[in-house]
Amino acid sequence: MQANISIGLVELSSIAKGVETLDAMRKTAEINIESAYAIAKGKYVIFVSGSQAEVESSISKAAEIAGKELISRYVIRNVHKGVLEGLNKKVKIENLEALGMVETKEALSAVFAADAALKAAYVKIAEIKTGAGIGGKGYFTVYGEPAAVRAAVSAAVKAVGENEIINRIVIPKAHPDMLKVL
Repeated sequence: MQANISIGLVELSSIAKGVETLDAMRKTAEINIESAYAIAKGKYVIFVSGSQAEVESSISKAAEIAGKELISRYVIRNVHKGVLEGLNKKVKIENLEALGMVETKEALSAVFAADAALKAAYVKIAEIKTGAGIGGKGYFTVYGEPAAVRAAVSAAVKAVGENEIINRIVIPKAHPDMLKVL
């Protein structure tokens, strides 16, 4: 289910340039700053939301201001509500059948990949982690029926490209004790 808002994601290799970029983004467009913070390896991540046009305008400005410090940028139109529910927090798992996880080289590509996964198949999000405490990488976890989890993981990898993926797993019939660590 889509949330009828767009989100913009920016990842930079400099904290100071990240703050400067965020200021320019907000001065350029009527966006909501959802969060912005430093992560491992001196990176800075920015999450904004708003109408598609305003988010796209702010992301264009981010690319201009960030220059060589820009690592990645994404606009997710009509973001899936599961992304907003699982972003940097754990969601209670209702019924664990199969488990899928995608680990990305950069923090924000995990969010983009998770949105693609949720839109591609009937799966639920367990969590999306973006950089904090995990060395600047990102990952997300989904669960559901095995075929749906496989389809979701495939869609996620396709969305960001093989070169952005560190690893991906699908565990059909996950052991119930996995709920203790998820």
